[in-house]
Amino acid sequence: MKNVHIVPHMHWDREWYFTTEESRILLVNNMSEILDMLENNPDYPYYVLDGQTALLEDYFAVCPEKEERVKRLIQEGRLIVGPWYSQTDELVVGGESIVRNLLYGLKDSKKLGNPMMIGYLPDSFGQSAQMPQILNGFDIERVIFWRGVSERHGTDRTEFYWEGSAGSKVLTQLFPLGYAIGKYLPTEKEPLKERMDKYFGVLDRGATTDEEIIPNGHDQMPIQKNIFQVIESLEELYPERKFFLSRYENVFDILEKKLDLPRIKGEFIDGKYSRVHRSIFSTRMDIKAANARIENKLTNILEPLASIAYSLGHEYHHGLIEGIWKEIMKNHAHDSIGCCCSDKAHFEIMARFVNAEERTDRLIEFYQRKLSEGTPDKEGTEKLVVFNLVPYERKETLTTTIITKKASFHLLDSDGKSVDFDILNEEIIDPGLIDRQIVHYGNYEPFVKFTISFEKELPAMGYETLYIEQSAESASMKKAVSSACIENDRFKLWGNPNGTITLLDKASNEEFSEMLYLEDVADDGDEYDFSPLENDRPILSKDEVKATVEHSQNSYAGTVNIAYEWCLPKHLEERKQGKNTGKVSVNLEIELPKASDSIRLTLRVDNQCKDHRTRIIFPTGIESQFSFADNQFGTIRRGVHDQAMEVWEKEDWDERPDMIFPFLTNVSLSNKQRTAAILTNSSREYEIIGEKNDCIAITLFRSIGVLGKENLVRRPGRPSGIKLPTPDSQMLREIQLEFGLVISNGPIAQANPAKHAKEYLTPFVAYNQMGYNAMKLNKAEVVSPNRYSLFTQKNEHLILSTVKKAENSEKILGRFFNPLEGNEVLQLEGAKSSSFYDLKEEPIHSDKNELSANEVITIDLEQ
Repeated sequence: MKNVHIVPHMHWDREWYFTTEESRILLVNNMSEILDMLENNPDYPYYVLDGQTALLEDYFAVCPEKEERVKRLIQEGRLIVGPWYSQTDELVVGGESIVRNLLYGLKDSKKLGNPMMIGYLPDSFGQSAQMPQILNGFDIERVIFWRGVSERHGTDRTEFYWEGSAGSKVLTQLFPLGYAIGKYLPTEKEPLKERMDKYFGVLDRGATTDEEIIPNGHDQMPIQKNIFQVIESLEELYPERKFFLSRYENVFDILEKKLDLPRIKGEFIDGKYSRVHRSIFSTRMDIKAANARIENKLTNILEPLASIAYSLGHEYHHGLIEGIWKEIMKNHAHDSIGCCCSDKAHFEIMARFVNAEERTDRLIEFYQRKLSEGTPDKEGTEKLVVFNLVPYERKETLTTTIITKKASFHLLDSDGKSVDFDILNEEIIDPGLIDRQIVHYGNYEPFVKFTISFEKELPAMGYETLYIEQSAESASMKKAVSSACIENDRFKLWGNPNGTITLLDKASNEEFSEMLYLEDVADDGDEYDFSPLENDRPILSKDEVKATVEHSQNSYAGTVNIAYEWCLPKHLEERKQGKNTGKVSVNLEIELPKASDSIRLTLRVDNQCKDHRTRIIFPTGIESQFSFADNQFGTIRRGVHDQAMEVWEKEDWDERPDMIFPFLTNVSLSNKQRTAAILTNSSREYEIIGEKNDCIAITLFRSIGVLGKENLVRRPGRPSGIKLPTPDSQMLREIQLEFGLVISNGPIAQANPAKHAKEYLTPFVAYNQMGYNAMKLNKAEVVSPNRYSLFTQKNEHLILSTVKKAENSEKILGRFFNPLEGNEVLQLEGAKSSSFYDLKEEPIHSDKNELSANEVITIDLEQ
């Protein structure tokens, strides 16, 4: 006899085509009904709250008096919560974001009772290959998801072990028909049988036991009060099956006893049986870029700064940092970060990111200030404290500002030696903008803001104090010199009249021409998916534009500015007619620092056209069968062609398997002689194109005006979402995007693009302590040295994910991962490295310091 577990639940999108506040009103209504049912009906045993605690946070904010009722039902095991904070996307949010999602979700759940220890991901648009390792790091050994799997992963079963890196695995229950097959089940037998016959055919084929699940819920669905009548009808219709209300754990308890379950590996992004929306990674690029930028600030700048400050005796502000994480994790829900929402919802999402970035920037400034004020003063000087937040010494070029009343000055390092610098700009600053108390007492003498550039070697994971001392000589501008090209020890680079660049690699004497052109095509899709227009041909900027090109070189960096206006079709109708009366303004700034192997790109695009997709193309000259991209705590190799492209229509896939993929910080093509990598602080979508598969195409943005459409070329059938106009998703505005370009001699193991990405995303940062500040603080009592290093990582092949104070102890923890294929040993100086921790920050019995490919470990950085 088949046992059919009917699991009551509601899938809770905090926002989608509706706003968070609209859903909160429904939440208050639904929760009242759920609590009443559980409290008053002992035959209704369980209810699953979508695996996320953010909805309870929303609920308690307006119904605090209900918290004790909720808590009692959770402790009884009837109201099931956790383990997540929000229903996260898995492909375009960083590893630390997913770890914190579980960390804070479990923390909040445990305050109320016992969390559901299942990696519950019912609607994520694809599954990351690193999820088994992340879940195991929280002692979670079970997972439920829906999208992305097909037979070609190695099984046609719906129960299997999903294996990840470093020996990790999770017992998996797949929802082959999604999380909503039990929504609004009718009591009438004919329509009930019509529905259930379809479901049982699929469930029976995939099941490895006699246990099957009918999730009884849907998006924002209220509790089904007549479920007992439904069960009575089901028992009459299917006497060979047993129907009862249950919970997911009951099925897993039985599955765990099976010894012969299939084992499969990898990421799951096939659109055969469910849509994974391969090109959703570039919808609303303003929102996507904000997320990338803030994630990188949090993990690469703020948390290391806070850890350095804490190691020297300052307070570590867990509450402030957790608040920032939660603010962005509200946006990490699959629909929210996918940006397949209404315009009103997108306004809310961007507002959260604006709020989170402001909080991040101000807390970074606070820690810099506290550390700076604690360093030794020298009479008659001001300070510029410069921070290197990667865990090894490095020399970098820094462009920063000094605000002073000194008419002339020079810089001295912590040993009193002079530091050379260029003054690039100077600007008069009203003293009231520095501290209004100055002008309150009648002092109107202005300050001068100097933009300076210099090169410095700094200690590992630390800082050095530079002193700004009055100089007898007058400070003078050292303007950048116009030139025909720019160069450093590694490259020579120049812009071309058609808006491209030519790059000469001095080490190999190879020249790369016509790089960084743009490609534009029609986009007849929606917020979920790109869709080409029939008979459309790409428009290439290099064939169309005449650019203004300016080169300039100073002592520490060269810059190329390329600007042009690009005539494109205003909308789809113009494109069909072969017209191009619309314009897109493009400004590309390329910076080549003196002490750097990477080329920095800042691209500003003022888009005034609709219904199109724009990408930037990097020809590499590397003919490839595979691309290499990073995912959470590792690297994934993907083919550049999918054989399913030839059969997807015949096999009736839900979605065409286009080779459009996500990445987080770096994507590369590589052979034995050379590796070319793109680093990103914005767009996280790429495709390998070209006749020889030698070009990396990074999507800059998609411009579309509807949430969901039906019958797209690459996605036949019903609309995804709903047919709702979203004019703001046309992106008629200026968009700023940031990238790095690295070309290295040798294969990918030697080039290690992940290391370049870490350095690119962790620039030197500086704080100018001038003795004035509108935001008054008592002088810090903590005394800090003028030069300091928290610790040094000797094996630079490994990548530091972040440094942070432990949530529940006085320890400072460092998290490292291995992006390379071979084993790597973690070697540290300045830290005893005696204790290892799991991802939930609890000590584990291990002295292992060798990391296999894509393995992540957390270690105590005890001084």
